[in-house]
Amino acid sequence: MRKLPILLIILALLGYGGYRLYLHLQGPESKDELTLYGNVDLREVSLAFKDAERIAAVLAEEGDMVEKGQILARLETERLEENIAATRANVEAQRFVVTRLENGTRPEEIESARADVQRFQAELDIAQQTLDRQARLLSRGAVAQQDVDDARARRDVAQARVHAAQKQLDLLLAGPRWEDIKEARARLEALQAQLMLLRTQFEESSLIAPRDGVVRNRLLEPGDMASPQRPVYSVAIMDPKWIRAYVSETNLGRIAPGMAGNATIDAHPDKTYPGWVGFISPMAEFTPRSVETPELRTDLVYEVRFFVRDPDNDLRLGMPATVHLSLARNATTQTSPFALGNATTDAGNAE
Repeated sequence: MRKLPILLIILALLGYGGYRLYLHLQGPESKDELTLYGNVDLREVSLAFKDAERIAAVLAEEGDMVEKGQILARLETERLEENIAATRANVEAQRFVVTRLENGTRPEEIESARADVQRFQAELDIAQQTLDRQARLLSRGAVAQQDVDDARARRDVAQARVHAAQKQLDLLLAGPRWEDIKEARARLEALQAQLMLLRTQFEESSLIAPRDGVVRNRLLEPGDMASPQRPVYSVAIMDPKWIRAYVSETNLGRIAPGMAGNATIDAHPDKTYPGWVGFISPMAEFTPRSVETPELRTDLVYEVRFFVRDPDNDLRLGMPATVHLSLARNATTQTSPFALGNATTDAGNAE
């Protein structure tokens, strides 16, 4: 019975010694630096054409570095060019219609209409004289009633011609109706808008890189039918880059957005990548089903994005990385994430 307490004491001493050895091997927890572990992350974009057409050329290969504004692929444009030419001709024709209406009637047309009125008036005078003469002869019994009726009919036709010619002259003097001018202008604007749309479609027949990046996947080939739902490329955006790491709840209060630090990777252990904490998730991950005790609550972790400068493009998507945050330096120096972000962007543009 006396050996049992001694055995328990020995086991307790061994446990305490093992715990101290574990702490020695792990190294003492530094109050001046916080180390986080994560993986490199970046954004990706899927590039597709806006219109459905057959692909004529695919110009970039997987792994190629592309620059903003670089042409990556082209669509066939033969039918589109024909539509542009036809619409351009319609625009020119309608522009002449509008010009003709706005300029009004030409003086030569007005003079010609006046001459017609005078000619028909002369014919009416002759027809009236003939009718008067036939009427006098009819009273003497020298002509038949039919001759008088024929003369009156010719007089009436001449009057109608004079009336029509005078109305035509009045129309020419008044000029085009304002409704006709507005209608012609509206048709011209519609044709111009259609031409602009076709030209925009022609410009969009070339697939342009929106940002500097690297081609990850080439999904379509020349001869394939492109559409807005079928991406041609997936491109990884090289700036910004960040390391997606996680911090425990006990260390959550030791970091804040804007804290500066450095990152390292196994591929270049002697090289550091400066950066800053740009995002701390407001929500915990890996939340246990029951959060009732402090022991369970300390298992909660929060996502942290540590943005880094990588002018040499050493960091690859998914690469493991280690983040070192100097708590002592950040306690005395507040670094603005916007200032560091602008500096990073300027450095990337300079490259």
